[in-house]
Amino acid sequence: MKVAVLYGGTSKERDVSLSTGKGMIQALEQLDHDVIGIDFDPHQINTLWEQLKQVDVVMIGLHGKQGEDGKVQGLLELMGIPYVGSGVLASSLAMDKAKAKQVFAMHDIPIAHSQSFHYRQSRGDIERTIKQTFSTPYIIKPNQEGSTLGLTVIESDEQVADAIKTAFTHDSDIIVEDYVSGRELTVSVLGNKGDEQALPIIEIVPKSKYYDYESKYAEGGSEHIVPASLDEHMTELIQHYAQTAHRALGCETYSRVDFILHEDRGPIILEVNTLPGMTPTSLYPDAAAAVGLSYAEMIQLFIDLTLAKYS
Repeated sequence: MKVAVLYGGTSKERDVSLSTGKGMIQALEQLDHDVIGIDFDPHQINTLWEQLKQVDVVMIGLHGKQGEDGKVQGLLELMGIPYVGSGVLASSLAMDKAKAKQVFAMHDIPIAHSQSFHYRQSRGDIERTIKQTFSTPYIIKPNQEGSTLGLTVIESDEQVADAIKTAFTHDSDIIVEDYVSGRELTVSVLGNKGDEQALPIIEIVPKSKYYDYESKYAEGGSEHIVPASLDEHMTELIQHYAQTAHRALGCETYSRVDFILHEDRGPIILEVNTLPGMTPTSLYPDAAAAVGLSYAEMIQLFIDLTLAKYS
């Protein structure tokens, strides 16, 4: 098959996307597909059309804005080109943390208390409201960003002003939420609508205090325990929440759902990643390996599921 891989892009997660794209391209070549690697540039749409009009399917290895937020998905739909992964609405909803939380709450999936703010609001009013509403530790982060970019864990009032400023450099809206301590867990979801399955739960043990950018992508930055050491009831509950979140947002083919397991409150959902990382240190390939899928077999399965959807 002729398969295009969109990678790179213009978001602040470009470096991660370059690594994801490289992994996808190598796997597709290993599978003997005819592969076109495209470093996505939204200003070169005419060139993109010429590159894509002959392909059978597109794999999206982009992360962050203009890749994971529904814009590229909408473009491919307008072009009439099949692509792997979630559609426009699910991608956009999952990227918007505040909206996604509303959807999770509607489906009785436990969430952390949060509040969002827009850049047109007075910075002084925002700072005052945050300090009156939240008790340390809590998190200030962009509403639409990934890989913990622009995120600050607030441990004292002196951090708030700078954290607000940092978050607003990434997005026009920011979200403030309670910091929930506990075990970092993630669940990969796989399958077409109505036939999704949750893969084995992974526990992430970061080498640093918090699961930050370095912990996610640096070699040896964190340890992945798969399957996570949980009793049967807790395993089934978390996998149920993951599948419910995936379906509630309307995700397709694959996603990864992140949780914190609090000692008293139980599992708290953090977010759904519609285009989870596929780098050598990424979590989704680890979960696939736990059910006997090599990286290349996982990529082929994504394509097979996609073509079944379009047939």
